[in-house]
Amino acid sequence: MDALMQRLNHLALLIDQWLRPPALLAVRLFIAWVFFKSGLLKLSDWSSTLFLFQYEYSVPILPHTLAAYLAVIAELAFPVMLALGLGSRLAALGLLGMTLVIELFVYPNTTEHYYWMSILGMLAVVGPGLLSLDQGLNRFFRPQPQVSY
Repeated sequence: MDALMQRLNHLALLIDQWLRPPALLAVRLFIAWVFFKSGLLKLSDWSSTLFLFQYEYSVPILPHTLAAYLAVIAELAFPVMLALGLGSRLAALGLLGMTLVIELFVYPNTTEHYYWMSILGMLAVVGPGLLSLDQGLNRFFRPQPQVSY
């Protein structure tokens, strides 16, 4: 029984080592595309975007023009950060907050939003994985141990 448990643990470690990085990359690219595409659509017809933010996307507190600018900036910047894996947790939290606002004030009870929030929450907690600039920069800037003679 111990040999079987050791083999299963070894298999789990191999799966974690080899499948987690491409899976996290795929998830980052998927959710980044969802938001980036939305940002491009808003940018492509600015007058319609302003109209929608004024009359349909009633975000409380913010003036509709400011809300439109913030939404487009977030939908274009954060997805690029996620795709590159640069400031990934911050980008995931930003998009998670945006999705919460959409769910609470714009289009409530939309199943898609719950999927997006679960993906973004997972990325905020787990991080972008090995296939990211965050990981590369972390390795580059990590203090090296000092060797004393």
